[in-house]
Amino acid sequence: MTLYPPIEPHETGMLEVGDGHALYWEVCGNPAGKPAVVLHGGPGSGCTPASRRYFDPARYRVVLFDQRNAGRSTPWAGEPEVDLSANTTAHLLRDIEQLREDLGIERWLVQGGSWGVTLAFAYAEAFPERVSELVLLAVTSADRWLLDWITRDMGRVFPREWDRFRAGVPERDRDGDLAAAYSRLLHDPDPAVRAKAAQDWCDWEDTHVSLAPGAEPAMSVMDPARQLAIARLVTHYWGNGCFLEDGQLLRDAGRLAGVPGVMVHGRFDVSGPLDVAWRMHQAWPGSELVVVGDAGHGGGSTAAAVVAATDRFADRGQLT
Repeated sequence: MTLYPPIEPHETGMLEVGDGHALYWEVCGNPAGKPAVVLHGGPGSGCTPASRRYFDPARYRVVLFDQRNAGRSTPWAGEPEVDLSANTTAHLLRDIEQLREDLGIERWLVQGGSWGVTLAFAYAEAFPERVSELVLLAVTSADRWLLDWITRDMGRVFPREWDRFRAGVPERDRDGDLAAAYSRLLHDPDPAVRAKAAQDWCDWEDTHVSLAPGAEPAMSVMDPARQLAIARLVTHYWGNGCFLEDGQLLRDAGRLAGVPGVMVHGRFDVSGPLDVAWRMHQAWPGSELVVVGDAGHGGGSTAAAVVAATDRFADRGQLT
């Protein structure tokens, strides 16, 4: 079995977290099962029904939520005018804790993918006593070199596509922070400027996300409003170094001692080079790194590896 069968939530709600924000959340699986929380990618992708299926519904109580300005949370980043100033990593960490407390959960397994991995590391390092295990897919960090790798250095791998990506910002910005330059365009008063910037950003995302043969486009074929919402949140975070100190997550990995975890990473993941996961594996006591040979930034047999990890942890130290 790769994924568990589709399930529906048995409980949903909106959590008021201040600053005018309300977060959509849902709970599925066994109400008396081992608690787990899913941190979605993006930033801005929102939680999906497929993410429920990484867990045995008979053994897990699975919590999913849409981060600030994403998915069904309000206000939505795809609205013509939206203020993202109260959307930082520190805000998200407080939101996760508020949700945990509101649901009456003492400790939970934290599962995240892509940006959700960066957020999971930040959360677990800040609140290790609240994390029973970590199960992470497509390992990322907020390090400046990695953000530069994705937005600039990967032009050496995809030169034609990167030239188009770079040409999408004003000439004065082309040698600077491309994420920050795109962020400004994505908030331009002219809807045509916003739409073109969102499409250009999403085209580049689909280009660099994988070297795996047969990788299918995802962001570049989305509805334009959803493209705008996700592109705004990604560039908001990347243009601000993900609101973390450079090198912070690797530096503080020792705080994860005593928290077991599995990192699953695709060999063909060019946007998240394997050395990101390898360095964290070396610095995080008790971690396991699973390198999947048929996948990029997800896909292939990565889902099966994630399910194997959640299955292994399902009956470990169950607390509610």
